[in-house]
Amino acid sequence: MPSLFDQSPFPEHSASLVFAGGSVDRRSEKRSEDCLDEALKHPAARAIVFAGGRTFVSFANGEADPLFPLGAIDEFLPVVSEAVLLGFEDDRPIIAMPSRFDLDASRLPDKIKAIDFRSLAIQGLLPQARMGEVAQGASLLAWHASHRYCSRCGHESMSADGGYKRYCPNCECEHFPRTDPVVIMLAIDGERCLLGRSHHWNEGMYSALAGFVEPGETFEAAVRREIGEEAGINIGKVQYQANQPWPFPHTLMIGCFAEAISSDIVIDEKELDDCRWFKRDEILLSLENPKDAGFFVPPKMAIAHHLIEYWAKYKG
Repeated sequence: MPSLFDQSPFPEHSASLVFAGGSVDRRSEKRSEDCLDEALKHPAARAIVFAGGRTFVSFANGEADPLFPLGAIDEFLPVVSEAVLLGFEDDRPIIAMPSRFDLDASRLPDKIKAIDFRSLAIQGLLPQARMGEVAQGASLLAWHASHRYCSRCGHESMSADGGYKRYCPNCECEHFPRTDPVVIMLAIDGERCLLGRSHHWNEGMYSALAGFVEPGETFEAAVRREIGEEAGINIGKVQYQANQPWPFPHTLMIGCFAEAISSDIVIDEKELDDCRWFKRDEILLSLENPKDAGFFVPPKMAIAHHLIEYWAKYKG
């Protein structure tokens, strides 16, 4: 009898995407009120330190390394009270911390750089697992920074359980980190795919359409709604392909292919600057030589690139 998983790839497509790595053992069911305090006392603990949308990276040993011993981060002005425990690498705690370091006014030590997340990904400076940990830390710290007060009573809340919860001491309400689901989808019409461009993108860039999933909505329904709203295309079948954590600030991109059952485009001009069908050979040319194609797609770090390239090279 065929297995339910016969057609399921392993490792899954998501595993190859930037920000989707992360090798730490989160030990989520073993988090306690004092787990962060214990981690901060551990002699082998390492910290990833963030400031202004960037991560401090050491090049002291010739390779990029975002992990620092706790005794070596004072010069980054870390806010230890707002640290979060990402998990453990073997038995070594991995901690994320925000920093008060002024990147514009202060000079970094030699062989230390503060690099934004996109540049880390595009330049491939860190291993896949480290990029996952950067995304995990960045998303958690962004959530804490924007959720300091209880949404029930307005009292200031406090971080708990290693940073995976905020607790209100006034009304005893518990708040948990959020992840915003976004569908990103490539509509397919035979040998053509649908790409659009936003008003604020660089000239010549086209990508898969995307939009936030609304409350009470399935991923498939969101795919159909978003393509219908933005491009006026009716969608039949929807096939999930992969997902990607996206730390800008705490989003999960759900990548899908969508079967177009109409082809006349009606653009929502508030959302899109342009939207059109591209033939498979046009996409293949753009992937190889964007200048000759006259347009380009998002870089390899983005799940949109994965969807576009996978479809263009798919042999069936």
